[in-house]
Amino acid sequence: MKAIYVTEHGGPEVLTYKDRPDPVPDADHVLVEVIYAGINYIDTYFRSGTYAQQLPYIPGTEGCGRVIHDPAGEIAEGTLIAWHSAPGSYAEKVCVPRNRLVAVPENVDPAVAASMLLQGMTAHYLLHGTRETKPGDTLVITAGSGGVGLMLTQMAAAAGAVVYSVTSSNEKEKLAYDAGASQVFRYENFAEAVREANGGEGVDVVYDGVGKSTFAQALDVCRPRGLVCSFGSASGDVEPFVIQELNKRGSLFLTRPSLAAYVATDDEYRMRAQAVVRGVEDGTLRLRIHEPFSLGDARLAHEELQARRTSGSVVLKVR
Repeated sequence: MKAIYVTEHGGPEVLTYKDRPDPVPDADHVLVEVIYAGINYIDTYFRSGTYAQQLPYIPGTEGCGRVIHDPAGEIAEGTLIAWHSAPGSYAEKVCVPRNRLVAVPENVDPAVAASMLLQGMTAHYLLHGTRETKPGDTLVITAGSGGVGLMLTQMAAAAGAVVYSVTSSNEKEKLAYDAGASQVFRYENFAEAVREANGGEGVDVVYDGVGKSTFAQALDVCRPRGLVCSFGSASGDVEPFVIQELNKRGSLFLTRPSLAAYVATDDEYRMRAQAVVRGVEDGTLRLRIHEPFSLGDARLAHEELQARRTSGSVVLKVR
């Protein structure tokens, strides 16, 4: 099979397109023919070595495809499924854990299905895990036009929250408004601008997926006893800071969560995954898919993603 293969950590140039042996499923997995593989920012952290990753490896953990073989005989050949936790998904075939897959309704675009779970479940646990979002809550979302940002905005707006989105361009601003943002701001001095927009009160929670370059403003824009949720590091890791800063700003709460901790059990995984699938199927959640890249163009896809030249979800077309 064709796959993307990484033998050393580094930039996008380490993503090589080559032949690899077909994977063989054990009793806990099903073998799947990949139609689309989802690309997520966390893939760049494993590729660069920022997050621990044993070499060599095939990147990717998410996608959509059809079952080729189930050793247990429980899932019929040809069943359309999506998954989130299947290492080696940047490939024509992958073994998917049977407890981490969901059936995809036939009316859902496979490109959408390939990218809905990680981003959708991330948005779900942020809103209904790190805290419980209520009507009238005020939120700041950085990277508001990214895949997670747009999902988070839609879910938050549906829950009745007031969403202040932060984006980098007019085009991305429109996407944020279309997703349900109440107001959209640029990165420069966004904390001051948001406080001015809401009467100087600050917001109940900041969902910051950017990290190093936005963290100080995330603290500044949060109301006393509010929550700063730093869930991503697109601009680099947040630098060490004095914990007393949380006290000075009014006893802030701070968390650095991960999806894995919020889908640790199969029941919780199914609950969040099914909530996302239902939202996509009934149109409550609309995913914007960036023009798909071919599997062989994974390097270009990573370059465009890290340069912030993509908006919405990014996928590799495999079949």
